[in-house]
Amino acid sequence: MLRSISGFVGSYTTKCALQLAPLVFVRPGELRYAEWTEINFDKKEWRIPGNKMKMGEQHIIPLSHQAIEILEAIHLLTGNGKYIFPSIRSTVRPMSENTVNAALRRMGYEKDGMTGHGFRSMASTLLHEHGWPHEAIERQLAHAERNKIAAVNNHAEHLPKRREMMQWWADYLESLVMGAKVLNFKNKLE
Repeated sequence: MLRSISGFVGSYTTKCALQLAPLVFVRPGELRYAEWTEINFDKKEWRIPGNKMKMGEQHIIPLSHQAIEILEAIHLLTGNGKYIFPSIRSTVRPMSENTVNAALRRMGYEKDGMTGHGFRSMASTLLHEHGWPHEAIERQLAHAERNKIAAVNNHAEHLPKRREMMQWWADYLESLVMGAKVLNFKNKLE
């Protein structure tokens, strides 16, 4: 699927949204409504204000160098506007809620196979399987603490570990796009 996204033929804005979605694994609405004022290229962070978040709290997304490259590329096209991914019909509105899912369908992925929201599940599953701390993954997904007492007392952002995790994740996805590592075997005749 990542290779299909790399070869996506369609709107450049949609392609960039498709490329960024697996790297940041935010909710589809958070991606659609992303604004240039929320991106800090120097700190390599995307800070989504609490009024845009499901839980009502600001969410910090550490940005990998791959995510920064995508944002720098799309900035040339949409950087003078409000939204990173504006609507094709009007730059004062964000892209349609159906844009990413429609692009996935055009690439051959059915709705029971992959959706814009599915990047979150994919990331959570694979990061857990690779041994990343549950707390860092959950914080990156902007999930609320289920234990109400712990939620009141724990305001940890786990940013250092999340920065490390997000760069590892981007490198991992990049390695999947590039293909498997080639192992050199010595010729038995040598």
